[in-house]
Amino acid sequence: MAITSAFSIPSRRELICAIAAIALWLGVTATFVGLRPEHGLLAFAMLALFIPSAPSRRLVVALLPFFVFGVSYDWMNIVPNYTVNPVDVAGIYNAEKALFGITDAAGAVLTPNEFFALHHCTAMDFMAGVFYLCWVPVPIIFGIWLYYKGQRTAYLHFALVFLLVNLLGFAVYYVHPAAPPWYVASHGFDAIPGTLGEVAGLGRFDDITGLGIFHGLYSRNANVFAAVPSLHSAYTFVALLYALRYHSSKAWIAALAVITVGIWFTAVYTSHHYIIDVLAGIACAIVGYIIFEYAIAIIPAVKRALARYAAYISA
Repeated sequence: MAITSAFSIPSRRELICAIAAIALWLGVTATFVGLRPEHGLLAFAMLALFIPSAPSRRLVVALLPFFVFGVSYDWMNIVPNYTVNPVDVAGIYNAEKALFGITDAAGAVLTPNEFFALHHCTAMDFMAGVFYLCWVPVPIIFGIWLYYKGQRTAYLHFALVFLLVNLLGFAVYYVHPAAPPWYVASHGFDAIPGTLGEVAGLGRFDDITGLGIFHGLYSRNANVFAAVPSLHSAYTFVALLYALRYHSSKAWIAALAVITVGIWFTAVYTSHHYIIDVLAGIACAIVGYIIFEYAIAIIPAVKRALARYAAYISA
């Protein structure tokens, strides 16, 4: 009986909306970005979960904020940020050195990234890779945990703030394109459009493990001028804010706190971000949280929409 009651095809309206949304996404992506195998796989998975049962359909709808985040990130390739505004390469490097510079034994002033490039160890290299692998999976796992614990309102607020923080960060990428520390080390202070991503210090993790994970990830990054803010530094921090807000278990709070601080350190240690970038990412998370919880979510129409959304994924 449980299996029979769980099987429930979507209404005609739901099915039309789902197919239309997926068709629009694939059409725009194919036209302006280019389809990759994972696009088709994701579209198939979403429909395979959406159509046959009510529980899996509610999960797909619940995960929409994360899907929109992924699409938004992908669609930034349509208009690269370095075509909109000049890229900051030297300015942020000099600001980092002025604010956080470290004087070496020879009297030269190094950025923290340059210091760590000269002073690193195997244990820290390994842990840096572990922490950086957590930046997206852990927040999504935390969100799914909230969802299956029945904390649907908490989940929805977290997921929507996660999306909002990304959109704020993406907007800043266009207002102020900026190069990461490894770019200066590899290419100097001239902005070269189309430069591919590099693993930088994370390559040491690949060397230790022989897995090549980060080489695979960063070799496909076609826009490297998106360093400020460091959204790597924001994601698990947003999860930590909601773990605290909704009184999650001490284990979750402790794990998120350790991972968050680990990611902040790793971003600088591996030359993927300046300390300025990390602080900007933290600020982006806090601003997104405050805007949503204390400006957007209190609007009566938004409150009603959130209530309907929560009711749909809780039915």
